[in-house]
Amino acid sequence: MLVALIGDWRSLAVRGAAAVLFGFLALIWPDLTLWALVGLWGAYVLVDGISILVVVLRGDPGAEVHRPLHIFEGIVSIVAGLLTFIWPHITALVLLYLIAAWALITGALEVAAAIRLRRLIANEWMLGLVGAVSVLLAIALVVTPGTGALAITWAIGWSALISGALYLSLAWRLKRSEVEVGGTRQSAFTGGRF
Repeated sequence: MLVALIGDWRSLAVRGAAAVLFGFLALIWPDLTLWALVGLWGAYVLVDGISILVVVLRGDPGAEVHRPLHIFEGIVSIVAGLLTFIWPHITALVLLYLIAAWALITGALEVAAAIRLRRLIANEWMLGLVGAVSVLLAIALVVTPGTGALAITWAIGWSALISGALYLSLAWRLKRSEVEVGGTRQSAFTGGRF
């Protein structure tokens, strides 16, 4: 059940590393041109979407229960990434709304998964916080669209860094929770096979 909600620790680690790398690059190059921002963001959401679909396609135990939501989230990320490469001269405002829509959809899905996850893990908050950061980013981008490219780059960079760090922390926690039981890897959280 845990794998169905958030994936295994490897997929979370890939998502976290991609988010941290994207956030770091966005912050060290605050004067990014629109093309560089489009390229970095497009690459990030493509990796994010592909890693989500890999979990679904691998057929992890329990993944079929939430398969439609995972497929939807993965496809939204991949389509958003592809659109940024198909239209490289996209305006800053259109890119802003595209990023805001993606952050809102994926953030809401992560908050929903965190609510389900809290039934399996006491005091689990990291995935919910990742979702909340995404939703807050979406709201900030829509409410203040005219703040300029630099402010948008900083907001997106910090959001990606925070989300990536939370994903990596959750991945590390899941990895640490695996224990050997009778020759098979089992999760200390669920007692089920990982």
